[in-house]
Amino acid sequence: MARELPLEGVVVVSCEQAVAAPLATRHLADLGARVIKVEREGAGDFARGYDEAVQGLSSHFVWLNRSKESLALDLKRPDAQETMHRLLARADVFVQNFAPGAAERLGLGAAELRERFPRLVTCSISGYGSSGPYRDAKAYDLLIQAEAGLISVTGTEEHPAKSGIPAADIGAGMYAFSGILAALYERERTGEGTGIEVSLFDALTEWMGFPLYYTGYGGQPPRRTGTAHAAIAPYGAFTAGDGAEVVLGIQNEREWVAFCATVLARPELAEDPRYDTGSRRVANRDALHAEIDAVFRALTGDEVTARLARARVAHARRREVAEVLEHPQLAARDRWAEVDSEVGPLRALLPPIGLAGRTPRMDRIPTVGEHNQRILSWLDQEPDG
Repeated sequence: MARELPLEGVVVVSCEQAVAAPLATRHLADLGARVIKVEREGAGDFARGYDEAVQGLSSHFVWLNRSKESLALDLKRPDAQETMHRLLARADVFVQNFAPGAAERLGLGAAELRERFPRLVTCSISGYGSSGPYRDAKAYDLLIQAEAGLISVTGTEEHPAKSGIPAADIGAGMYAFSGILAALYERERTGEGTGIEVSLFDALTEWMGFPLYYTGYGGQPPRRTGTAHAAIAPYGAFTAGDGAEVVLGIQNEREWVAFCATVLARPELAEDPRYDTGSRRVANRDALHAEIDAVFRALTGDEVTARLARARVAHARRREVAEVLEHPQLAARDRWAEVDSEVGPLRALLPPIGLAGRTPRMDRIPTVGEHNQRILSWLDQEPDG
């Protein structure tokens, strides 16, 4: 008999939109939770309109909202607020990423809900947290990347850049996910729910740990070096003679010696006083890169990677997104599946958390209000037990 997923029977109600909260709840759904996504009537989650790249659907929404049920409500109406409280009486977890103060105005504040429903785990996701001078500031991912300093350490020396993925949203979503799991585990021991607060700013400043320590104690920020590293060399992308980009990540002396001997065929470089320690390689980065480029230009990308593999030196190929879709590792491990949607089956990656002996959950991506009747009928039924 197939084993249940670990969160089977857990009910999550989420007033969510955009990325952070939907990412947290999708991971809960992947693990078997029933996630009821409460959306605005009509347009629903505004992430539905970010683009039309997936056969007319939004790429963000397709990524974040499989395996959920959609309930469309106008939460300003008294009957909708009554429905919410009936839902929360049956729920284990409530997630919201309203603007600061909005949940309280709707009667959905964390303290009020846990007083009414003591076993409920509440999770509030915001831009900057529930206090402080930035509490009410707009908090889109780009703005948080700017305030948290990520842009200052990303890009080239001449051109700072934001991350190509919504790093602040993803960070907050993952902390919300892990916090909810911890709160559910605690409830098993105490019988009581708890309140979780996660902000995008707190999540991203935590991820900025290395630059913060480096700057605070080193006296200057790490340089923006593109794919290179401020404190390690050689590190980053190098171009072979056929245009293929090979990424190096040499982080210890064994690899450095092997790289010089086997890849560059210049063993004497390992003891060159310009390069014989990590800090000297960083100080003489430009000259070191010139030595590497001179060798790589005479080789194809395949020849370079063959030498690197033979030397057991850390490396990768810099791939475009289209190449990742056909990555041999994903194909070999059967990481692609399909999910249903209003436009038919769509290709989707399996959840990153693999559970031995259990089939991942990959259910349909809902339309706005698709499950209203099912959910309202469920509320009219007597609770089990």
